Amino acid sequence: MPESQTSSFGLDDFSLDDRLRLFSYVNAENRLAYLWVLRAFEAARTSYQVVLHTSEVQDALVRLGQDPAVLELPRLLDALVDWGVLDRSQDGARAATLAEYRNRHSVYQFTEAGYRAHRAVESVLAAGLDDSTLSRLVFADLLADLKALTAANESGDAEEVYRKLNRLDRALADVAERAARFYHMLGDLSRTHDVRPEAFLAHKDALLAHLRDFHDELQRYTPRLREAVLEVEATGLDRMIEAAAEADERLFATPAERLADWRRRWEGLRSWLAPDNDAPSEADRLSGATMAAIGDVLALLRRVTEARRGGVSRESQLRHLAAWFTGAGSDEAAHAIFEVVFGLGGPRHVGVGYADPEAVPSRLSWWEAPAVELSRSLVQSGRMPGQGNGRPARIERSDASRRALRERQVADERRQAEAAAGLVKAGDGPMMLDDAQAGALRRLLDIALAARQANQREVPLAAAAFGVRLTLTPSPGRFSTVHTASGLLHLDGYTLTVSAAEHTTVRREPAAA
Repeated sequence: MPESQTSSFGLDDFSLDDRLRLFSYVNAENRLAYLWVLRAFEAARTSYQVVLHTSEVQDALVRLGQDPAVLELPRLLDALVDWGVLDRSQDGARAATLAEYRNRHSVYQFTEAGYRAHRAVESVLAAGLDDSTLSRLVFADLLADLKALTAANESGDAEEVYRKLNRLDRALADVAERAARFYHMLGDLSRTHDVRPEAFLAHKDALLAHLRDFHDELQRYTPRLREAVLEVEATGLDRMIEAAAEADERLFATPAERLADWRRRWEGLRSWLAPDNDAPSEADRLSGATMAAIGDVLALLRRVTEARRGGVSRESQLRHLAAWFTGAGSDEAAHAIFEVVFGLGGPRHVGVGYADPEAVPSRLSWWEAPAVELSRSLVQSGRMPGQGNGRPARIERSDASRRALRERQVADERRQAEAAAGLVKAGDGPMMLDDAQAGALRRLLDIALAARQANQREVPLAAAAFGVRLTLTPSPGRFSTVHTASGLLHLDGYTLTVSAAEHTTVRREPAAA
């Protein structure tokens, strides 16, 4: 018999069909009952109680809040033994009488393969979004372990080399697995955003911040990790591999197999952090995938926002439209709905020539010739621009509306003149302007500053309107402050003066009859 078949026992004795039968209880009729029985065995195993009698299984189920009588425990145990999840043996030491010894008591325990199958099922049941995250703190641990590995290899500490290599291998495997789950979660999110838009909008900021922080840490540590890998190899790669294989305690692996395994692990670690020939590393690919994920999240955010802008999502609109088509009583009604919704009616045929017919060769087909620009009125109404019934269009006049607008304009000018007059009174002391006076002051400042020319900051600026005159005198190193109801207005480098303007007058309209 070959050595590979006799070098170990336990899990290797299970064929492929036997391993698949371990999960038969997942699809069984009473799958929840089977799950609670196995949880009872696992709870006892955490208390270092491996072998359980039927009565002990019942007690464990009671502690878990289950009723053993309802679960039909003997039948469940027999089925689990048949599938290979549990192993059954006889314990004669439990017999108190000769009759009990002859009957012998059955005890049960997990098979190694059965325990792994149960743990796999439990990991799927307990999986959540917390597992689908990128670990940015692991890069500092990787760098520290690489530095410690360099020191251990230089000193010849085989056990420390084995511990650090084993820890690095597990850490990188965890990073790769987390990244795969995270990006798969993003793919599921982009495919189901119409169903759960609220969940995405509630966590979009945290998601983008998580991606950005992970990418920043990855960019910061990637060159330092590459240098650390090269420093480790400089201390002797073969010696390090041999030291790790020597300290490896796997019983059923030959020395050659352990050497090959640790060399393969180091090559995988090197491909992650420092590949040869300047090839892109797995860390670089992870960085690119992170940037692509940020773009995907932003695109998804834009799609969700646009879909919710109208108050309903696109999916809801299409579902209602499909219900209308389904509820249509006849084909004519369905065609009418289609015409109204999509507007794909009969085309309007128009004929327009090129402005310069000689510029386009007549041998060109419609597919090759440039398009002719059509006016909107021609396409919508079939009439050329300016084409009517031969008479000019009637001008609609509304004297009442014009009179109301004029009265509103006069009243507005009167209010501005009164506010400007208040500026002159406020200029005698500390200025404290209300909203109307501040608006008049800003208008005068706009007029004065608009007249300023480039490179002429030493020339005084002035503006006159509504019977007042505003002067801005250059004052380097000083500023004027105006107190308004909305806050403070600072004019840097100018002194503000407001006075009455004798050459301007405010035109007042006569009162309406």
